[in-house]
Amino acid sequence: MIEKIFANFSLALEAVLANKLRSLLTALGIIFGVAAVIAMLGIGAGAQQEILDQIRLIGVNNIVISPVVEQTEEDLQAETVSTKKNKFSPGLSLADAESIESIIPGIAKVSPEIILDKYLITNGIRRSAKLVGVNNYYFDISNFQLAQGELFSERQMRNGDRVCIIGKGIQTRFFSEQDPIDKNIKVGNQWLRIVGVLESRLITDENISRLGIRDYNMDVYVPINTVLIRYRDRSLITQAKIEAAKQRNRDEGEEASATEMEEQRNYHQIDRLVVQTKETSTLSRVAEVASRMLERRHFGMVDFQITIPEMLIKQQQRTNQIFNIVLGALAGISLLVGGIGIMNIMLASVMERIKEIGLRLAVGAQKTDIIGQFLFEAILISITGGIVGIILGILIAMSISQIADIPTVITSFSIILSFGVAATVGLIFGIAPARRAANQDPITSLRYE
Repeated sequence: MIEKIFANFSLALEAVLANKLRSLLTALGIIFGVAAVIAMLGIGAGAQQEILDQIRLIGVNNIVISPVVEQTEEDLQAETVSTKKNKFSPGLSLADAESIESIIPGIAKVSPEIILDKYLITNGIRRSAKLVGVNNYYFDISNFQLAQGELFSERQMRNGDRVCIIGKGIQTRFFSEQDPIDKNIKVGNQWLRIVGVLESRLITDENISRLGIRDYNMDVYVPINTVLIRYRDRSLITQAKIEAAKQRNRDEGEEASATEMEEQRNYHQIDRLVVQTKETSTLSRVAEVASRMLERRHFGMVDFQITIPEMLIKQQQRTNQIFNIVLGALAGISLLVGGIGIMNIMLASVMERIKEIGLRLAVGAQKTDIIGQFLFEAILISITGGIVGIILGILIAMSISQIADIPTVITSFSIILSFGVAATVGLIFGIAPARRAANQDPITSLRYE
């Protein structure tokens, strides 16, 4: 059996080499089909990756934890009087962020934020702005890019140094004619040294006023420890101090100051906590574990809310489905065209070689031998065309990537798939010509002119 297969394979190889031009024309369909599949899969996978990266930059992998500053009437009614008297929460704190990052698996980055309203003063110019205490992960998660300068060093973040990174709008208004790096700017009651400037964020004045979006170009970013050490740390305000201040105001008949009122209303150390997971699939589980952990750390008080971007997750899943359907359809059509070309030319080849078929049948060849010979020819042409097509497809994808600046992702899976499909196409579309050749009548074939 093995000898017969080897003999048929040898005959098929001789026939292919004896008719190089015809074999090349037969293989052209599969060459361009496989090349188109490789190029489309590479470009499609690159485009898909870029779109998903853009979705992730918006925040598809982000869990946003916000403090509940004031409880609603429903929250208060849900608790009994005795329970409320015994409960005290330290609020959302930097320690919560560190615990989430160190304990929960599957987390890529954790970015706590503290936001304060301050005035900027320099060169006789005064303007209100937001002072935002962050770590360096904040800029990655929020997709901020540095226009000049550098991010905070580990020492600056650890020690709470007087350094800051400013938005592009602050550079335009305060340092329009000079380089702001290493210049000082007064924020609140502290002088800060500028170490970096962010690239401009395209936010129109209309969106700022109509949608209530913060103008990030007018923000000042400092290490979060700088805010806690040099500006305000709300975690140092204890419940006893708050109650004492309330009682003092009631006893003296005085109204609380704005700072006291704010501290009584908001006891949370940080104003926002963004947790970025490594995989979108783990988002819900990480959010659930984080919720339980925070509830335990806050002694049973749910004085926080967790938000996950459900619509962005659905959009990511939908994008994956659309790309898979489109790429699968295009690949199928390309290979179908190549397979039909192989079948047509192989059928024409059968008509040209009727005498050869009749002679083999007359000297004792069986129908299975004729079928094997023509099947091997089709598979040989398909595999050879597939190899050439893979090389050509990679070159096309790389060329398009260089010329059009479109990312491409060539994976081993796409190469193996194309090679396997090429061999399968040769087998499937070679069956009809092989059966037609085997069914020829030897006498009629020997008389054929």
